[in-house]
Order: sequence, then C-alpha cells, then structure tokens
Amino acid sequence: MRARRVPGGGSVRISVPGFIGAFLTYLFLSIGSDPKYFWAVEEIIAGVIGALLVSIFIGSIMPAIKRRPSLTSPVRWAYAIAYLPILFWQMLKANLDVAYRVITGKINPGIVKINPGYKSDLALAVLANSITLTPGTLSVDVNEKTNELYVHVLTVKDDILKECKKKKRCRPELVSGRFPIWVRRFAE
Repeated sequence: MRARRVPGGGSVRISVPGFIGAFLTYLFLSIGSDPKYFWAVEEIIAGVIGALLVSIFIGSIMPAIKRRPSLTSPVRWAYAIAYLPILFWQMLKANLDVAYRVITGKINPGIVKINPGYKSDLALAVLANSITLTPGTLSVDVNEKTNELYVHVLTVKDDILKECKKKKRCRPELVSGRFPIWVRRFAE
C-alpha cells in the first residue's frame, strides 16, 4: 500500500493490489459491451475511476485490521482459491436444506456461540462472512476479546444442543462444517 499526501495535511492509502483486482474484475464483467472492440473508452475510464475508489477504500480499511497475516504467499492464495468450490458446495447444500425445512416446517432456531480459535481478524471475518453467506446461518455478533462468534442457526439439532449446553459453547465444525479448517489454512 502506498500513502499519498493530500492537500490539508492528511494522507490517502491506495492499495495497488486492490486497484488491480478491482480493475480486472470490472473489465471481466463488462467485456463485449462495445460492438467494435471489447470495451469502449468511456468504460475503461469508468473502470479506472471505480478501481481507484475501491483501492482507496481498501487502503483505508486494511490498516485498521489488527493481527492480519501476510497475504503474499502463493500457498495461501492456492488455499483461498481451493476454498471457493467448498464454499459454493456448502451454499448449494444449505439452499436445498433450507428449502426442505421451509416446506416441511422442521425448524428449531437458536443462537450458538463458537470459538474457532483464530488469532487473526481476517480469519474471523472470512469465517463470519462464509457462515452468513450460507443459507440458514447468520453471524450475529463477534466478541473481539475472545474471538468468539455468535451464530443464528435455522435448525439446532438435539445432539449439537446437548454438547453446546454441556461445554457452554459449540465446536465450530458443528455449526459451520469444514469452514474453520479451510479458513485457517489461508487466513490465519
């Protein structure tokens, strides 16, 4: 990230990887909109402006994340890419499960507390977002001191409920499947 001086004494942090990622994403999503070329000049200008705004936003947020891991390792990126099919598969299964539960009415909602044991804020944020993206679960709150997540679950099974009550918290795998294991590989 580079800091740029701004008139008035402040500085703006620009995330170069954020700019490149946002610009390439924009180009991919808008390809073929010009009949003669892949992109019109106006679209490229809009993409540069949008990517610049995204990179400034990312640059201002990233310093606020404490205890973040190094994201330059190619192994971490490989694990992150390998995580996406797992996330999408879990989302598909959860969609079918929620549809079944809505049709049959077999719903037993509850809020459970899980502690994945992460040290980095990035890993906790990725896990919370993965849980929220999966239908039937929602990350409700985070205890930043203990890194515990409070998750609303559409159906709390009896065996999970007994274990959670006995230990005063749930193992993350009982609520979120294999997400915590995979997130630890690339975000911890």
